[in-house]
Amino acid sequence: MARIAGIDLPKNKRGVIGLTYIYGIGSSRASKILMDANIDLDKKVAEWNDDELTTIRNIISSSFKTEGELRSEVQLNIKRLMDIGCYRGTRHRKGLPVRGQSTKNNSRTRKGKRKTVANKKKVTK
Repeated sequence: MARIAGIDLPKNKRGVIGLTYIYGIGSSRASKILMDANIDLDKKVAEWNDDELTTIRNIISSSFKTEGELRSEVQLNIKRLMDIGCYRGTRHRKGLPVRGQSTKNNSRTRKGKRKTVANKKKVTK
């Protein structure tokens, strides 16, 4: 079982794909890590030996912020934006899209399920 940064990597996947299960490591960063460790990109996680695993762990811990440390940093950045009251901070606070997307028809992921508001009935004379 390959365990890096508190995450169990899937055994049956290629190394590049397996490393992307760690928060903060995408495909390009994963391939760079494997290149630095001199490990074949197509080699599966189950085929890594202990030396290779130790090398990968050392590269990740020394070069990148991952998992809890990165998550807390992102949350602190969002909190800072909300505290100073900038435009992005107010969008975060309201639960609306932050990066300029239109909200008339889309953005259901940020806004949540539709809250239907009924029309007022017309008074008949």
